[in-house]
Amino acid sequence: MPGNQYNGNSTHIPPNRVERLLRERELLKERRKGSRASHSNEVADNHKGGELSEYNLCSRETVSYVEQYVEAAVATRALAEGCERQDGRPYRQRLLVVANRLPVSAVRRGEDSWSLEISAGGLVTALLGVKDFEARWIGWAGVNVPDEIGQKALTKALADKRCIPVFLDEEIVHQYYNGYCNNVLWPLFHYLGLPQEDGLATTRSFQSQFAAYKKANQMFADVVNKHYEEGDVVWCHDYHLMYLPQCLKEYNSKMKVGWFLHTPFPSSEIHRMLPSRSELLRSVLAADLAGFHTYDYARHFVSACTRILGLEGTPEGVEDQGRLTRVAAFPIGIDSDRFIRALELPQVQEHIKELKERFAGRKVMLGVDRLDMIKGIPQKILAFEKFLEENPNWRDKVVLLQIAVPTRTDVPEYQRLTSQVHEIVGRINGRFGTLTAVPIHHLDRSLDFHALCALYAVTDVALVTSLRDGMNLVSYEFVACQDSKKGVLILSEFAGAAQSLGAGAILVNPWNITEVAASIGQALNMDAEEREKRHHHNFAHVTTHTAQEWAETFVSELNDTVVEAQLRISKVPPELPQEDAIECYLHSKNRLVILGFNATLTEPVDTPGRRGDQIKEMELKLHPELKEPLMALCNDAKTTIVVLSGSGRGTLDKNFADYDMWLAAENGMFLRLTKGDWMTTMPEHLNMEWVDSVKHVFEYFMDRTPRSHFELRETSLVWNYKYADVEFGRLQARDMLQHISTGPISNASVDVVQGSRSVEVRAVGVTKGAAIDRILGEIVHSKSMTPPIDYVLCIGHFLGKDEDVYTFFEPELPSDGSSITRAKPTDSPKLPVDRRPALKLPASRSGTKTSQTKAQRSVPNSEKRGNNNHNCTTVRRPSPENISWNVLDLKGDNYFSCAVGRTRTSARYLLQSSDDVVSFLKRLANASSSEAWSSDRKKCCC
Repeated sequence: MPGNQYNGNSTHIPPNRVERLLRERELLKERRKGSRASHSNEVADNHKGGELSEYNLCSRETVSYVEQYVEAAVATRALAEGCERQDGRPYRQRLLVVANRLPVSAVRRGEDSWSLEISAGGLVTALLGVKDFEARWIGWAGVNVPDEIGQKALTKALADKRCIPVFLDEEIVHQYYNGYCNNVLWPLFHYLGLPQEDGLATTRSFQSQFAAYKKANQMFADVVNKHYEEGDVVWCHDYHLMYLPQCLKEYNSKMKVGWFLHTPFPSSEIHRMLPSRSELLRSVLAADLAGFHTYDYARHFVSACTRILGLEGTPEGVEDQGRLTRVAAFPIGIDSDRFIRALELPQVQEHIKELKERFAGRKVMLGVDRLDMIKGIPQKILAFEKFLEENPNWRDKVVLLQIAVPTRTDVPEYQRLTSQVHEIVGRINGRFGTLTAVPIHHLDRSLDFHALCALYAVTDVALVTSLRDGMNLVSYEFVACQDSKKGVLILSEFAGAAQSLGAGAILVNPWNITEVAASIGQALNMDAEEREKRHHHNFAHVTTHTAQEWAETFVSELNDTVVEAQLRISKVPPELPQEDAIECYLHSKNRLVILGFNATLTEPVDTPGRRGDQIKEMELKLHPELKEPLMALCNDAKTTIVVLSGSGRGTLDKNFADYDMWLAAENGMFLRLTKGDWMTTMPEHLNMEWVDSVKHVFEYFMDRTPRSHFELRETSLVWNYKYADVEFGRLQARDMLQHISTGPISNASVDVVQGSRSVEVRAVGVTKGAAIDRILGEIVHSKSMTPPIDYVLCIGHFLGKDEDVYTFFEPELPSDGSSITRAKPTDSPKLPVDRRPALKLPASRSGTKTSQTKAQRSVPNSEKRGNNNHNCTTVRRPSPENISWNVLDLKGDNYFSCAVGRTRTSARYLLQSSDDVVSFLKRLANASSSEAWSSDRKKCCC
């Protein structure tokens, strides 16, 4: 399919996501007006061809909704222009629908002969809407096919239905489907908990079942990868395939992958019980878009990622190191037209007539459920019994028809449920029944489509009492068939449909038998006007929010999410060009390397599946693999190393005392060469009177917020709530900020710096960028530098307030530090010889005197941390006279600023983690050592 290329450039992409989607929606509506008639005629033809045509995906040759969708999206989503067939029609975007089961079941008739039958299930019904895409279904056919001949024959038979099989052997099915999916994930997601078996046996079964689960998901991924074409959209479905998005992205990171869950997603407190909780969450986050039935489910997923993985939840979704996975609610619908049209068929009208005659003079109540623990069938029947007890006058005027479709009949729990339901029904019928009529008609079987539509049409009250349900489309089907009778829907508040149909339905708590019984009376006695209003609201929703709309909306959002990600990536700095950085390093004569400490040079304490060890993380330690590389760089006479950190002097002394480098503690307010004493670069009369009052506030919030802590530094205070409950920590931080801004610091000269999970109060003007010129001046003076610095490498994980250190060295920036703003190196105007205006000493960029002319105050190492009076003895250093040579001789290509793990940054480049920093510094140290060895060898030869 050579024309399936949707990644070209358009003339204009609306920058706002909502604007793009609204624009596309309007274009789509306009196109639909012209094709609605032909589409209706075609669907009618499909019905004449039999019910199987509903599942015969993409067999139509006329213009479909998706063709219109693609045409409309050209203007809004940067799809390739002019992408047409030879007949001038645009290509339809291919959609690979990946689900555990195919929409057809296969039955083997011979060695190489198969017959295909319609499968039942909510997912199959819901995905009727994707028939307007050029779709391919990928999934398991429901049978074990061990021989190659049978596999080839089945593959060929399914190809006619646009289906592609995944062949799973019996052991994989047992461990993956019956084990992990049905015995672990499904009960947990429906709040039934994990299997309560022997602890050791359960642990072992979890391990083996999860291994089979991952293996099965990889088998699905292999089939998808085999059939994937550039530009395809891959739509993964349900809890069976939570591991699939990660497998697909590992194969092709540019693949458009969406994942949708058809069950509830439990609260984080439930999900955290799952042994593989973190691995599954991260696998789903590999998708571009994760969809759920309701906002509650989406909120639970984001909360689980925040609380369990420690990631950042945003209104758009979940962000991890700059990559955003969109998380949104997409309420599923039904093909309402199919039900409405079916009511006009002669066989359905005949069924309706028979049912009206059979139940003449009695109100009909209906329940249609799978015989499952979550459907609340016992609660429903008991509520009906209570209604009959309290309303004797209704006993011969109402009948409850309960259709209970058997499922998993071989499972003991389901067998016990069946016996329980039969016992309750028998007791009620024996108690309130007569020789000629019983109050409950219970059927342990399914009904065909036409009989079900007729039953919906004659029903006065539909009763849905799910204890926990992803959506429950029975309520939608009932509303679609009620435009004539306008019956009442009693709906459990624990069904996802309650958020969509709640305005027109009577919502109940199925556990409250008294409330459900009262609701039955309300529904049976409701006047016609109120029934009309309630039905009108629900009918409008069901007929507009169809399965077709659901599918189109999801794919539309998925396509736009990819565009949004591309726009976001365009604003993210590129990866550090390590080869260029090393080459420029080797060709320079006087190098300055500025390194952050925390999250840059520190030992990683976070491990997969955990949010790290709080005690270890509070004690910052140098990464063990950095000792040799740092020593090699420090021993290079041409290189000056500065560790610039917000940490206190004691922390830097403990980690770097053995290295020949400069240490700048507390954002550069304290400075020393490791061989010398600490000195302060703070202004002479820095006001620190605010410290005690802020300290009391921080102590108060630390006591109120479990697992939070605060650090008292000499120029700042930091309160950290990384390991506290995320939501509670944010609320506490908000409360703290409001309190200190109106109280202790309302008139103080301080800056409040808010990190992702920290609050820092520091003296005004204390930033790494403001301190760097003073640090630079002291370094130049101490080393008696004569050649100017011609290479600067600055790497760190700095707060936004401190990122002025990156812009300080930008060659094209003006020398007025107070107006520094970052300009892109690629498009900024260049000065002659690509050089910044010479920075001369003793004039300082910040307008204050540098260390050559100002008095430096020596701070003894024995001074206790937290001493805020700063009445230290000052020592004035002798300054060289008439220093006017250039301190910096930076060319644009010789400056490398690099942020670690922060995509929103003023730095030129990016490294993802401290491990990447370690890898780069190792390479840099090796290159430096090789250069030194070559230089020594040349001297020996001379």
